[in-house]
Amino acid sequence: MTEFPTPDMALTHVLVVSDFQASVSWYRDVLGANLFREYGGTSAVFDFNGSWLLVVIGGEPTPDKPDVAFGAPESPDTVDHSFTIRVANCQRAYETLSSRGAVFLTPPYDWGSEIRCFFRDPDGHLFEISEIPG
Repeated sequence: MTEFPTPDMALTHVLVVSDFQASVSWYRDVLGANLFREYGGTSAVFDFNGSWLLVVIGGEPTPDKPDVAFGAPESPDTVDHSFTIRVANCQRAYETLSSRGAVFLTPPYDWGSEIRCFFRDPDGHLFEISEIPG
């Protein structure tokens, strides 16, 4: 029996975007992810502290996924998944990301056991910064 996952495996999140160059700029300059590699103006791989993000333009089905088309989110108000970034200081992260152009839904909100706030990439993919006080 083969072990799965093995230590050499990595999980990559694929995000379909509508404006490739705007998204590359946003992930690099606003989120601060490290651009690892870009492929022909249609996909880019980012490293965010060891988590891999693959940003791609939409596309039709292919022979290896015959009934699956890739498309950017249709509405930023309906979320099928989101990303949470744990931070030591939510207010400081909020200020840093805001100064880089991130647009937040609200300022950090203190729930008592967690302080958090949400922002979106250019296509509406939802990101959260979250601090666990104490």
